[in-house]
Amino acid sequence: MAKGTKADPWKLKTPPGTSDYEMYMDEKDGIKIIVCTVGKTVLHYDARAIEDLHTMLKKHGDWMELGSADEQKSAKDGTVEAWGRSESNPVGGWYGLKKGLRGRFGMYMPPLLEELGLAELEHNPKNNRMKAK
Repeated sequence: MAKGTKADPWKLKTPPGTSDYEMYMDEKDGIKIIVCTVGKTVLHYDARAIEDLHTMLKKHGDWMELGSADEQKSAKDGTVEAWGRSESNPVGGWYGLKKGLRGRFGMYMPPLLEELGLAELEHNPKNNRMKAK
């Protein structure tokens, strides 16, 4: 398994398996972040997302729909995406840190949790779900 560093990033695929991307841990302004590179687009997520999402999924106890959506679009209620931007999550809002590119939490974070052995993830063409291991 990759180390999750800039020199040895996690090489992941979106849940449907249609796109490749990379993630690694870094620090920005004294905050641990996850850098997600999809083609030429670079997204940043608060690194707390890994532990917080895993904890939420364990409490949820069952499969949860991913519900990926861009920042400008509403997230479907009850999905991982909605939780990743909810005022009731542990960070009180968005885990995405780059304004305009804060969405797609439900697309890019679940495969990382699967890679880390923290979650099971479906890989269907659409409407994928995840649950904690």
